[in-house]
Amino acid sequence: MLKAARSIHCSMLHAILRAPQAFFQATPTGRILNRFSKDVDTIDSHIPENIDIWMRTFWYTVNVLLICSALTPIFLIVIVPLMMFYWWVQRFYVATSRQLKRLESVSRSPIYSHFSETITGTSVIRAYMRQDAFILISDMKVDENQKSYYPGIVSNRWLGVRVEFIGNCIVLFAALFAVMGKDSLTPGLVGLSVSYALQVTMSLNWMVRMTSDLESNIVAVERVKEYSETQTEAPWEIDDKRPPPEWPALGKVEFHGYSVRYREGLDLVLKNLTLSVKGGEKIGIVGRTGAGKSSMTLCLFRLLEAAGGEITIDEVKISDIGLHDLRSKLTIIPQEPVLFSGTLRMNLDPFEKYTEEELWKALELSHLKKFVSNQPSKLDLECSEGGENLSVGQRQLVCLARALLRKTRILILDEATAAIDLETDDLIQSTIRTQFEDCTVFTIAHRLNTIMDYTRVLVLDKGKIAEFDTPTSLIAKKGIFYGMAKDAGLA
Repeated sequence: MLKAARSIHCSMLHAILRAPQAFFQATPTGRILNRFSKDVDTIDSHIPENIDIWMRTFWYTVNVLLICSALTPIFLIVIVPLMMFYWWVQRFYVATSRQLKRLESVSRSPIYSHFSETITGTSVIRAYMRQDAFILISDMKVDENQKSYYPGIVSNRWLGVRVEFIGNCIVLFAALFAVMGKDSLTPGLVGLSVSYALQVTMSLNWMVRMTSDLESNIVAVERVKEYSETQTEAPWEIDDKRPPPEWPALGKVEFHGYSVRYREGLDLVLKNLTLSVKGGEKIGIVGRTGAGKSSMTLCLFRLLEAAGGEITIDEVKISDIGLHDLRSKLTIIPQEPVLFSGTLRMNLDPFEKYTEEELWKALELSHLKKFVSNQPSKLDLECSEGGENLSVGQRQLVCLARALLRKTRILILDEATAAIDLETDDLIQSTIRTQFEDCTVFTIAHRLNTIMDYTRVLVLDKGKIAEFDTPTSLIAKKGIFYGMAKDAGLA
């Protein structure tokens, strides 16, 4: 059973770690936590115990009935109606209990989700004096959970009364038939029959409870199995379609009639994009909210799979190669900088590929050297979860240092400077211009002044290419980009 539990857990973990982004967008964190905590604990601890106790009580009950029947064969007449009544009680109770257990499991997930979110946002909740509101929400979610938990306990009592009645009937008839057959039975056999019958109530009770618990707990296996069968992303590596080690040498990116949607059944977010970007070009991507700017960068990493068309990088179709081969050759500085709890060294170089000198060089180019040098632990500076002990600007610079270390031919900036001050923005832009001079750069622009000296600007509108030309040409055409530049005071 432990071997089976380990196997089930490993298959679920593998499926979740390889699940596509759409899965995490559609699934609350609390639900995933519930599967890995409560459900896995049920499979590890409760189900083996349920089966063990059920088998013990089943054979004990069979033994009691056989002994009573062997000593007083007339007892067989009573067994049939009692067992039919017992079977009806069990089926009625188990069906009710199973559904209550399922409702209780479903209503438990929001408690986990809310608790997790509250812990993460404790500082903000306290700053806005919203403690009472969050405590109230938590109480309401616990109350909702109790609505299905309490009836489960009540149904247990209902079962207890009926099983006690059956057990008492068995004791009554065992004693009655023993007295009726006193001429043919010795006192010792009568005592054996009655003493066994006295204990059968407990065993009948446990048997029906274990049947119910087993049916209820087996839902945990069903829930874990559901996540184990989650559709995973494409393979990490495809042996017969691995690109050459130096790929991409140029950084040429082409979209051929490319369309994409976030999930099956939703509308297209990018519609029939066709464009070609030469190696080393700097492309600014602009557009209104919801125009498909971020979706376009997600497609390069294949976080979203194509609904139509294809993307090629240096004439290699990205849909043909493994995800690891593709993603290891691209670098992104995201809008929200991501740091893990651990040392700064681990955050910069998690796979320990680079030397100490290279790490300090990257910190110098990302304007973090002075800050890190002033820390007593230098590169071993502990970053708290999410990098909360660093400012947003410093976290963004750590992401820039990470990008400088990897130095891939294609760099993507997803509104990387949206949450930082103009001075830090200028530092990042100057570093990108000098250090990524020969790389292909895609920048989703929050501030238009950062892309005014780029090679070309791509203007997206409702998932389609509205304009694609040099910034000066687009301003001269007085189209969408001209209007955006005018609003920003650049035209």
